[in-house]
Amino acid sequence: MTDTYCLTLAHINDTHSHFDPNEVKFHLIKENKTLTLHSRSGGYARLNHRIKLARQQAKLKQEAFLFLHGGDSFEGTLYYSQFKGKANSHLLNLLQPDAMVLGNHEMNAGNAPVKAFLDEIHFPLLAGNMDLSLEAIDKKEKMAQHKNLFDYDANTQTAKVLLKPLQDKTLAIIGITLEEMHNIARPDPDTQFRNAIKTTLNTIEKLKQQGIVHIILLSHLGIDQDRRLAERLSGISLIVGGHSHSLQGDFSTLGLNATPYGEKVNNTYILHAGKYAETLGLANITFNRTGQVITLEGHNQFMLDKQFRLSSPQTIEPEDYDWAYQQLLHHEGITWDEEDETIETIISTQYRPTITRLQEKVLGVLPQNLIHIRVPSDSLPHGSEICPWVCRSMYHEVKALDHKLDFALHNAGGVRESLSQGNLTLAEVIGRILPFELPLVTYEIEGQYLFQTLEAAINLATNNNIMGSGAGGFPYTYGLRYIYDGRAQEGERITSIEIFNKQEQQQWQQINRSQSYIGVSSDYTVSGKEGYHPLLNSKWVNGLSDLTLPEAFIQHMSKNRNLQKTLTPNVYYTSHV
Repeated sequence: MTDTYCLTLAHINDTHSHFDPNEVKFHLIKENKTLTLHSRSGGYARLNHRIKLARQQAKLKQEAFLFLHGGDSFEGTLYYSQFKGKANSHLLNLLQPDAMVLGNHEMNAGNAPVKAFLDEIHFPLLAGNMDLSLEAIDKKEKMAQHKNLFDYDANTQTAKVLLKPLQDKTLAIIGITLEEMHNIARPDPDTQFRNAIKTTLNTIEKLKQQGIVHIILLSHLGIDQDRRLAERLSGISLIVGGHSHSLQGDFSTLGLNATPYGEKVNNTYILHAGKYAETLGLANITFNRTGQVITLEGHNQFMLDKQFRLSSPQTIEPEDYDWAYQQLLHHEGITWDEEDETIETIISTQYRPTITRLQEKVLGVLPQNLIHIRVPSDSLPHGSEICPWVCRSMYHEVKALDHKLDFALHNAGGVRESLSQGNLTLAEVIGRILPFELPLVTYEIEGQYLFQTLEAAINLATNNNIMGSGAGGFPYTYGLRYIYDGRAQEGERITSIEIFNKQEQQQWQQINRSQSYIGVSSDYTVSGKEGYHPLLNSKWVNGLSDLTLPEAFIQHMSKNRNLQKTLTPNVYYTSHV
């Protein structure tokens, strides 16, 4: 009998189909000189090299080893849009996770892609609060009772739990995902998501009745909800999370955040590992007999190219490279670019050639950087510089199809990244900034519901409400401009909406609350997600089967190959803070 139990844990989250290394930047201060270090980090071949090393070292020490994925493997790059999850299951099988929790992006196209993923993977997918008890009996692609799925047990109101040996004890892994799934993704109507806290509490109580006290919660709730859950519930040894893209660890000398790796809340440690397979979390953990973590040592690790580039407003000297290399060499959060040859060969022969062909097709030129942020800030008071162009493309390409149209409306989360000055390729559009193949929809809506829609979406996106759903719901427009004052009373925060009318001498006119207007949005937005539920009051909705969001942007770029024109701001936002 022993009093301590050791575990080596490797973890990743929000990988979003980033199988190749990603470009990363660090900002270093050398005396009075500012240096920006440009490199690449991560990717599945480098990840697997590090994971295999950690697994081997744990075996030599005769310690338990776990590799966990915090959800959101799907979407994000051309690898997903071109291969629809086949590459994800193939490559994840080679990484050999012990478990992955279901993320919201897995559910963006309904249950069918998840079912196909379940059929291919060799590891369990945990979704302990996903209730399939009402799944249609005659459903063609049923997920209930799938051998690889650990979902919700409606009879006991608990999560199905993955059990692993931990010396003479049993280690339980509970997978919990976002209960707001129907608000931010598109699960099938017969699939429900139960309360995360209640499900976790019920499951912990059931485990304790079985004498199991070593409990890991594999969460796709985001770090804020992980903290709230840890505050409210005792009995969780460790939370391994995802969804919020939170990078833990002290990277302050590299110009990034300085937060604890392993934040402790109510005697429960919380671990997150950033995003996009850029970093790998590695922790050495010791539990006591009652399940509490008594030591946790480790860090998130970037896996960098050994060759890097420096830029600076000041003159760069040869010794600056040596100095910067030493900063990386002695940082516990930096490792190098050794990779697993098998995975690199598979990516380079089976998947990357398709992506390369798309990267060679240039759509246009960006004369300057275009920054994408979801919510306006002090530096960008009107918000994203890309979303207005996306809305403009929706408006003009739908108008070109002889549709009567007054405005375009789109949510910030549908656009994923900033763009750098230079050539804009087809690969960047469908792989980076608009990876979701969302059909476009036209609809007729009264002005009063536009007031309600804009306020509800912003309230949720900025947490100017009891419970937010994430900043991805923040609205951007074309042909419509609005003013939002978060300091006003709820229901009165949209102080003005104007419509652009070329037929009138006064081109911008206040909308009439009782008059109807015709808009275009994605079908995701019109379905009422993320605060857009007032759009469900539309008089009619017409799906455009022959035009998706990325297709509209690509067509518009082919006609306007230089995005040099400065668009008139349509968003005027004052925070409630």
